[in-house]
Amino acid sequence: MDVGLFCLMGYRTRGTPTAAIYDDAVAQVKAAEEAGFAIAWFAEHHFSNYCVCPSPLMMVAHMAAHTSRIRLGSGVVIVPLYHPSRLLAEIGMVDSLTHGRLVLGIGSGYQPYEFERFGQDLAEAPARLLEVMAMMEKAFAAETFTHQGRHYALPEMHIAPRPVRGLPDVYVAGDNADLHRYAAERDCVVMVTPRHFTPAMLAAARARFEGVWRNAGKAPETLRFGAMRPFCITEDREEAARFLENARWQIRLSQALRRREQAMDGGMLVEKPWEGEPSLEEMGAHMMVGDAATVAARMAAEIRAASPCHYLLQCHVGDMPLGTALRSIAAWKAQVKPLLEREFGPLDRIGMPAAAAA
Repeated sequence: MDVGLFCLMGYRTRGTPTAAIYDDAVAQVKAAEEAGFAIAWFAEHHFSNYCVCPSPLMMVAHMAAHTSRIRLGSGVVIVPLYHPSRLLAEIGMVDSLTHGRLVLGIGSGYQPYEFERFGQDLAEAPARLLEVMAMMEKAFAAETFTHQGRHYALPEMHIAPRPVRGLPDVYVAGDNADLHRYAAERDCVVMVTPRHFTPAMLAAARARFEGVWRNAGKAPETLRFGAMRPFCITEDREEAARFLENARWQIRLSQALRRREQAMDGGMLVEKPWEGEPSLEEMGAHMMVGDAATVAARMAAEIRAASPCHYLLQCHVGDMPLGTALRSIAAWKAQVKPLLEREFGPLDRIGMPAAAAA
């Protein structure tokens, strides 16, 4: 098991400078590299304050010049919103710029609000994603390729920017059976979101994915999956409460966009509860928020229940100050990781297939 830093790059206060949001992300990634994080992830969303990063690959390219060791991931590229010829070339270019540090997170998207403004049909998104991935496999396996499919047709062509070691590592996100089958067939890591925020929920998600692996003829124990978690290490109860409230705000925006229930005030999404929303007290009893010992115990419970191979830790949410995020990043290395290793031993043996961990 390893950990990554997840950067959504949204804002809660109207008028927050976009440049300041990007600068804060850079500072977090530098701190995460120093703290031994394996990957820094950058989200993609459009048209609201939920996220000001429309191009995770552009952020990866930018961070390549600010880092030297940490891998850099798209978390995730919304593949159907791109023309495949341009996307494939940009993937090859970015992997080269990072000298092979790109981790390609992919998804088909879930927000109708975004797809409508791109003139795309969300119902076609999973099929388009899989068709583009088939093109990518051909494009990086040979000097030239052609493609004739349901949604795209390409004449013989060459993708000039080439990845360093062939197809980058692929992680997938999204609640889509076809995409999960693709992940099983190619041994990709699958990622889940804060909706699976208790050990039981995470275990249920693992069991569901294991069923997909079995149906694909794969041993279920070879499944690798990751969980995105808001993460705040603090002994200040008021700071913890503010972080939880900001995490709820973020989830509320996401749920509204998912369910086509968003309301806009100019460029700002209007916060509103969703059906079945847990209370702040319930969230506070399970989420990775609190002192180091509390958070380590909660992570240990999830590890025992579901054996994730990767955590995407989101240390900045809403209008929380940058300093809170930087302290949490440092606390992972200094406080939380040692507590987990005291119980489990080296973390790199958790969540990995037996042959890889041996």
